[in-house]
Amino acid sequence: MKQKPTQHKLGDFMEGKGFYIVLFLCVAAIGISGYYLFTTMQPDEPGTPVAGHAQVTVTPSPSPAEDAAVQPVAPAVPSHTPRPTPAATPTPTAPAAAVETPSPAPSLTPVTTSTVFTWPVRGEILTGYTMEALAYDQTMGDWRTHAGLDIAANLGAQVLAAAGGTVTAVDQDDLMGTVVVIDHGNGLVSSYANLAAVPTVEVGDVVTTGDIIGAVGQTAIAESALPSHLHFGMTEDGVAVDPMEYLPQLY
Repeated sequence: MKQKPTQHKLGDFMEGKGFYIVLFLCVAAIGISGYYLFTTMQPDEPGTPVAGHAQVTVTPSPSPAEDAAVQPVAPAVPSHTPRPTPAATPTPTAPAAAVETPSPAPSLTPVTTSTVFTWPVRGEILTGYTMEALAYDQTMGDWRTHAGLDIAANLGAQVLAAAGGTVTAVDQDDLMGTVVVIDHGNGLVSSYANLAAVPTVEVGDVVTTGDIIGAVGQTAIAESALPSHLHFGMTEDGVAVDPMEYLPQLY
């Protein structure tokens, strides 16, 4: 018996029940495919499992670093810093005028540097010391006492300190002219009158025997009738004494 080719068998199958079987399978395949597409395209609701698939959604926990980076940082509000007050420019002031400090008054305490006496000038005694007897005054034209020695000397001749001591006065006397006073200590004082207007010593100077203190002048009005001379006097404890008792003998 001759067999039908395979092609003829397939045609016979399709003409019979086979057509419906194939049609059913196609419809089933299309249905399954449609259902699969429908279920996969629907958005998943949280917590609802999908048939046939286990879908797990993993939400990563933010790391501390990411959390710190994500969280906005509020800008730092600068605290109110007071603006520095500019330093006041000092106003230049005029330098204070130099105040002259007055020199301390020279000490008038007598300093005894020598007890040796010398003649203040060398010359003739024109008028001697006399406190007990009266002597005629050529200038005043009368008789009076004379508390000192008038020693003749050339105008401008140097006048020496009779002994060491301290100059306690340089005066301009109305009658005796320019006068220098030296305290020799122990109450003994010598005075030199009728000097030139400007002596060479000042108050407070310490002198020794023979130091130059001035020059012979013509300033003593009370003795202007006499030749050029020096009026030399001495006191002890404020009382006039004869200078000849202290001066060395010339001859």
